[in-house]
Amino acid sequence: MGKPLSQITFDFSSDEEKDIKITGHEIPGDQDEAIEQSETPREPDAVTTVVEALQRRSPRGRLSLKEIHLNADLIQIPPDEILFQKQYYSIGEVSKWFRVNQSLIRYWETEFDILEPRKNRKGDRFFRPIDVKNLVLIYDLLRRRKFTIEGAKEFLKKNKKADEKFVMIQSLEKIKSFFNELKASLG
Repeated sequence: MGKPLSQITFDFSSDEEKDIKITGHEIPGDQDEAIEQSETPREPDAVTTVVEALQRRSPRGRLSLKEIHLNADLIQIPPDEILFQKQYYSIGEVSKWFRVNQSLIRYWETEFDILEPRKNRKGDRFFRPIDVKNLVLIYDLLRRRKFTIEGAKEFLKKNKKADEKFVMIQSLEKIKSFFNELKASLG
């Protein structure tokens, strides 16, 4: 039938000695030391399987705020010359540029009136370059500047020229990064 099942028991009674017992076999203290001490390769047993299971992270669920903040600057929108060469982009392409799920873009479409992608008879969404630019603005408000959805809606209502200001800020950031690179190359 194969390998018999083993039972794992954890003893948390004292802080000094923490032992893991596997069907009568005792591994002292720190598991990593015990595993490193054995020179011979061995097949994974119940202890390493449990440790690996605890260290693995599920791919499902929400990202933490720290992960979202780190990914906020990693969007890969093509430059305007390339972006405006095509009339429409699929939601799949757009979601890859922003590194978000397609469902999030569909949700933003329902929440923000400035997003108006075209839909075919099947219901597939196709984004014009101007919609992609509006998505960049929304993404910046929500992810980088940490607005709530209601706050971003209010900001867009009050600032009718918010997209012009955003374009100006982006160009200034490009100039700043150019000067920082120049400074690094000289120093």
